[in-house]
Amino acid sequence: MDKLPPVTLTAPDGAPLRLADQPLPLVIYFYPKDDTTGCTREAQDFSALAGDFAAAGVALLGVSKDSPKSHGKFIAKYDLAVPLASDEDGSVCEAFGTWVEKSMYGKSYMGIERSTFLFGADGGLVREWRKVKVPGHAAAVLEAAKAL
Repeated sequence: MDKLPPVTLTAPDGAPLRLADQPLPLVIYFYPKDDTTGCTREAQDFSALAGDFAAAGVALLGVSKDSPKSHGKFIAKYDLAVPLASDEDGSVCEAFGTWVEKSMYGKSYMGIERSTFLFGADGGLVREWRKVKVPGHAAAVLEAAKAL
């Protein structure tokens, strides 16, 4: 993938959220599940830096397969400053290649690979991070965004 794909997500209020309508440059991060330890930390880290991303002129969007209702509760519980969108049917995860086979305790299953994508002002992919480790990740993405 070298350009922002023409896909649609669902906002927490249930409205369609087309990626093509999002402001650019744009950071999209995919995470496995609302209100789990790593995903909460990642959302809090991006939220803490939301003002810095805005100052750099870069929009943020978090994506998981959780429902819009789940996202609404997650945002409210942790006072998140990052917009979240739902990909309940998995089509956007498929488009970004983040729906992958994972393994835990010797069992294989399908799930979202924690991944982040940075798109430039022209909608072109500038950088991607796969198999993300949460500590320090949001700050590293901010540094790359500031370099645009």
